[in-house]
Amino acid sequence: MKLIIGASAVFCLWFGEIQAQTSDCALDQVSIRGSHDTVTFSVEVADDNQERARGLMHRESMATDAGMIFFYDSPIHARFWMRNTLIPLDMIFVGVDGEINRIHTNAIPLDETVIDGGRDVIAVLEINGGLSKEIGLSDASELRHPMFDQKIVSWSC
Repeated sequence: MKLIIGASAVFCLWFGEIQAQTSDCALDQVSIRGSHDTVTFSVEVADDNQERARGLMHRESMATDAGMIFFYDSPIHARFWMRNTLIPLDMIFVGVDGEINRIHTNAIPLDETVIDGGRDVIAVLEINGGLSKEIGLSDASELRHPMFDQKIVSWSC
C-alpha cells in the first residue's frame, strides 16, 4: 500500500511539472480542467480518416503525459474498438463545447467489442488506461485545444 501511495505522489509531482511546462494552447497539447488540477497532455492529432482509422494501433507503450486526440469535421455518434491496440486506454468523448460527455476507462487491448461514446461527439481523447480516474477527470471537466471552435467552447485558447 505504501508503494502505491508513494507512486501516486511521485506521479502527481511529475505530472504537475509537465503541466507547468506545457500550459500554452498548441496543436500538440490538450489541457483539461475541472474539479481536479489542470493537466496537459502532449498529443498526436488524428483529423483525417486514415489517421483516425490507425489511431494508436500496434504501439507497445505510451508516455504517461501523452495521448492522441481524434477530431471530426462535425459531431458524430462515436464508436470505437481496440482492434490491434496493444495498450489499455481511457477514451474521453468530448462535445462541441469542449466538455467531456463520457469517459470509458481501461478499454481492453485487442478487444473488438464496440465502445459507444454517444452522440454529438466532436473529439475523442485517448490516454493511458486508468489515468482518467487517477487524475480525477469527470463529465464536468473541460478540454482546451485550438482545433475546437473557439466561439463555442467554454474554455477557449
